[in-house]
Amino acid sequence: MLQVFGLPLHPLVVHAVVVLVPLAVVTGIVVACWPAARRRYGWAVLVLTGMALVSIPLATSSGEELEHNIAGSDLIRAHAHLGDQLLVFVAALFATLLAVLLLDRRRDRLPRWPALLAAVLVVASATVSAVQVVRIGDSGARAAWSDTRYVQSASGSEEDDDG
Repeated sequence: MLQVFGLPLHPLVVHAVVVLVPLAVVTGIVVACWPAARRRYGWAVLVLTGMALVSIPLATSSGEELEHNIAGSDLIRAHAHLGDQLLVFVAALFATLLAVLLLDRRRDRLPRWPALLAAVLVVASATVSAVQVVRIGDSGARAAWSDTRYVQSASGSEEDDDG
């Protein structure tokens, strides 16, 4: 199992997904809905979305490697199942965002409806991607921390912790 400083790679790599996918979601919606932002930042947002897309297989493959080295549970299997779905949703975000950018370049020669449809599809795929990232994160936290029990200090008061 690959490790970095003694830690499994998956909890480290997954942070790229946790940061890049929501950034791609928010900026993708802005670019799809605001023509001035699209013309100025559209291609940079597409690159960001591509980076998010590439980070997903890194996270899922490191997660599969970790899964083979720990005791399996229904929570881990549910987390892995949700994680496997994210690539499709972010790929749809990338493809629809690319369509918005390409249609914008031909806006003077095409009817308006294809660009509007592409923008709606960006918002839809971004929304699904955001929801899926939250679901994956929640299931991963439950899988990692479900057996952890917190105990109160011996005195039972918070004042003792302060001083």
